[in-house]
Amino acid sequence: MLEEFKKRNLQYVNKMRDDKLLDGLTKQWFILSSRYEYSYHFSWLGRPIIQFPQDIIGMQEIIWQTQPDLIIETGIAHGGSLIFYASLLELIGEDGQVVGIDIDIRNHNRIEIEKHPMFRRITMIQGSSVDDKVLRQVYELARGRKKILVVLDSNHSHSHVHHELVLYSPLVKKNSYLVVFDTVIEDMPEDFFPDRPWGKGNNPKTAVREFLRTNDRFVVDKEIESKLLITVAPEGYLRCIKD
Repeated sequence: MLEEFKKRNLQYVNKMRDDKLLDGLTKQWFILSSRYEYSYHFSWLGRPIIQFPQDIIGMQEIIWQTQPDLIIETGIAHGGSLIFYASLLELIGEDGQVVGIDIDIRNHNRIEIEKHPMFRRITMIQGSSVDDKVLRQVYELARGRKKILVVLDSNHSHSHVHHELVLYSPLVKKNSYLVVFDTVIEDMPEDFFPDRPWGKGNNPKTAVREFLRTNDRFVVDKEIESKLLITVAPEGYLRCIKD
């Protein structure tokens, strides 16, 4: 029965993917809702998570499916994502850990994260995610881990994200994921980020496309974004297909 249920769902997901009207409405809704900072309105176990609920569900499915023993995230902000990942690893029940990296971990956020019950599964590193010293710390924490999931969500410029992809992709092995958030920047209006050093032509999606031209270990998992419809990570859910 479950297999039939999954088969039927996949058929509808494929139909949704090809529905041009629905795609247009989805993009229009995304742009309009983003003007009200939609992603800032949600929290996970008391901490602001700054993600769309659809992507939160998508990440939950990936984590439960892959059962990682280490999740690495670049970009911490208020720490909601770290708490989210740690809580899922708690449910899995093994010794899974989360590593969060940020160039500026604000003290009030650090205090609240360290007070949280899920902090026992979290390690935070302050510094640039592409700094050699930081990278050495991450690789040391990754030593001996069998399945690693990497999430990139820090500086969204093309050069920074591409650098992260090159540096962190070797940690991800077959059947796990490398997730790049905010690839949707490429699909937003030209003037949507006037105060940011990224925009059309210079963002995570352009970095992913360049990365995939020279790396055959990863493919875009289209099924995830097709079923979510609303996502900040179109072309950003990368599944590893070879070690």
